Amino acid sequence: MLKSVARAVGSAVRLSTATTSTARALPLTSPTLCSPSSATARPFTRSLWMMNSNGASSGYRPKLFSSKILSPSVSCGCGGLHTEGDKAFGDFLSDEIKEEKKIQKSKALPKMSGGWELEMNGTEAKLTRSVSGEKVTVTFNVNNSIPPNFEEEADQGQQKSAEDEPEIVSTPNFVVEVTKQAAKHSLVFDCHYPEDEMSHGEGEEESDIFAIREVSFQPEGDSEWKETSYTLNTDSLDWALYDHLMDFLADRGVDNTFADELMELSTAMEHQEYIKFLEDLSGFVKCN
Repeated sequence: MLKSVARAVGSAVRLSTATTSTARALPLTSPTLCSPSSATARPFTRSLWMMNSNGASSGYRPKLFSSKILSPSVSCGCGGLHTEGDKAFGDFLSDEIKEEKKIQKSKALPKMSGGWELEMNGTEAKLTRSVSGEKVTVTFNVNNSIPPNFEEEADQGQQKSAEDEPEIVSTPNFVVEVTKQAAKHSLVFDCHYPEDEMSHGEGEEESDIFAIREVSFQPEGDSEWKETSYTLNTDSLDWALYDHLMDFLADRGVDNTFADELMELSTAMEHQEYIKFLEDLSGFVKCN
């Protein structure tokens, strides 16, 4: 009796093993999987082990998702992923670069009047000049220098032509450092372009197009603003003292003319950096 039960169990085990071996021998790249448009043909019950193995009896264990249909199509030697979305992105960037170069006024940066010398380091610029033994340094960065364009909500329903679009102007914050030969500290002005002053139209009373935000004495040559040094905030400053500070800057060449030319320089720099960024982005997407 026990031998009969054992033979029956053995037969069942052999039958189960044969069925399992046949199932494991099925190739992963079956015709149904090669048709991506047939969503119902994909077997949803396929286990992770099945995707990771062709069967224990074969001794072959490929890497996960090694099927050819799941590998990215590589069109160059960079080994990166290339998709239809990347191709569309690259085509868009090529058109965008052409359009930006069309509206670029000049590849050469505009010159600053007043004998200012320009040094550039990426998006940062430094202007220097000497006035009767004093050294005046102006630094600014074109990053985040384009103010947001807030149009009237009432005009949202009206389609604007290209000529009616507002011109993009870079208005960076800038720092003026005045250094005297015998002094150990420099007088530093943190300046900016107020939005309300920039919105003045023709015929209105002329006013300063830039403003002083803070004034402080800082150690000469230090690139970092020391928070331990007293800083004078101009928000609640007496207007007479503020006017003298503005006159102090004007006497050293930092006036409305300078501020206007600085905007032109910064706008040209920002546009150059934007085009360069688009070219770098295009090369990255296309793996050029």
